[in-house]
Amino acid sequence: MAWNIPGNKNSGDRSNKDGRNAWKPRGSGGGGGGFDDILNRLRGIFGDGGSPLRWIGLALALWLVFNCFVLITEQQRGVVLRFGQFARILQPGPHLKLPWPIERVTKVAATQIKTFSENVPVLTRDENIVQVEINVQYRVGDPQRYLFGTRDGDEMLKQAALSTVREQVGRSTLDTVLGARNALAVSARTQLQRSLDAYRTGLVVTELNLPNARPPEEVKPAFDDVNSAQQDKDRLTSEAQAYAAKVVPEARGDAARVRTAAQGYKTASVARATGDAQRFTLLQQQYAASPEVTRKRLWLETVQQVLAENRKVVGGDGRQLIYVPMTGQGSSGAAPQQLPLVPELVAPTVNATTPDDSRPERSARSAREEPTR
Repeated sequence: MAWNIPGNKNSGDRSNKDGRNAWKPRGSGGGGGGFDDILNRLRGIFGDGGSPLRWIGLALALWLVFNCFVLITEQQRGVVLRFGQFARILQPGPHLKLPWPIERVTKVAATQIKTFSENVPVLTRDENIVQVEINVQYRVGDPQRYLFGTRDGDEMLKQAALSTVREQVGRSTLDTVLGARNALAVSARTQLQRSLDAYRTGLVVTELNLPNARPPEEVKPAFDDVNSAQQDKDRLTSEAQAYAAKVVPEARGDAARVRTAAQGYKTASVARATGDAQRFTLLQQQYAASPEVTRKRLWLETVQQVLAENRKVVGGDGRQLIYVPMTGQGSSGAAPQQLPLVPELVAPTVNATTPDDSRPERSARSAREEPTR
């Protein structure tokens, strides 16, 4: 039985025993409020059964409301396509669009950082193979190019990163790859970003690192020997530099000392030669004035100098010698070496056997000379 048949307790007027309408709240007036108007409209739509078109219209209205409203989060960007063609980009926040199939929105994670890592063998400029680890971090910079610039932007970035790193490492030597990878990473990042822009991928490289580079396992012992030799070379170079830093200042000091001594000797020699020349000139003038006096004085000075610098020996006959030590030797002032005095050399021996023998014999020369007196 229909709920709105007259006489039924659930009749359409929904009146209670007091004759009031059950749809109207108690205490409400005849005018009603805004909520009452909504209820009355709904009752007008569904109260009398109506046609199914009303249900279809309500469903269509709700679909339009939810289809035209778009909410873009802070990490997303919305790309609006109108009949399949790019129309605009929606920034974070609520937006309205035309219903499908007129407009369609594709959400892109624009702020999400993606990572690509790979370990590849690369040939260096000096024909050595090295295993290089690549780590790339990137994000979407242009949503339109990311969706429609290339067919697969992520795969394009991987291929471009491998190609760029191979190019940069191929231009460098093995020592540069093993010990100075920071400069290679900076140049590789710049080159990779230019390649992505040329390929219209819409991606932005935020970081590119080469964290590790090592030789292949097959030749690792040989590389270890090379590294050990390089370390020994650096150690020996450091020791040589330290030795040079110690010896060079000493050598420079000795050179300065010798140079100073030579300069002093030069000055003294020149001054002495100048003085001797002046003394000779004065002596020549005195000799020209009085030759005999000057000659005698020079002879006396020469004899005095010779006797002052030599030992003095005073002798009597053939058996007696008296040694007189020098008081000084030259200008050095050093005490001369004193020789022991032998008694036979100081005083003659005396024979005391007989009084007659106390008189020494006269020599043959004295006997011959006596008659002459």
